[in-house]
Amino acid sequence: MNTKLPIILNNITKSITFVRQLNCWTAGITKKHRKVYERAYPVHLVFPNGSTINIQYHEPRKMIKLPLDLSKLSDAEREALLEKRKPKTKIVIEEDIDDDYDENRYVNYNRR
Repeated sequence: MNTKLPIILNNITKSITFVRQLNCWTAGITKKHRKVYERAYPVHLVFPNGSTINIQYHEPRKMIKLPLDLSKLSDAEREALLEKRKPKTKIVIEEDIDDDYDENRYVNYNRR
């Protein structure tokens, strides 16, 4: 009895087939589920010194920027770069308005 069960299950699974309806609307509803793209895409590679080259990359991107090596920078350059990365503080300017308006100067203009 136990030897027939795998044979029966094998026959049942062979008889069940799943049909997926692929049409033009499928790509509009879902995304392409792939980890590696089939072709290579032209991408700009930016080196830390600012020079660029064109490479073929496996994902469609516009630009790839390589990071700077902080150990190769001088102390002044390193401090300037780290200062740029810090968030900027907003300067609040409070204006002190001197109100020296005298309405009595303009009283004679309103009389008619």
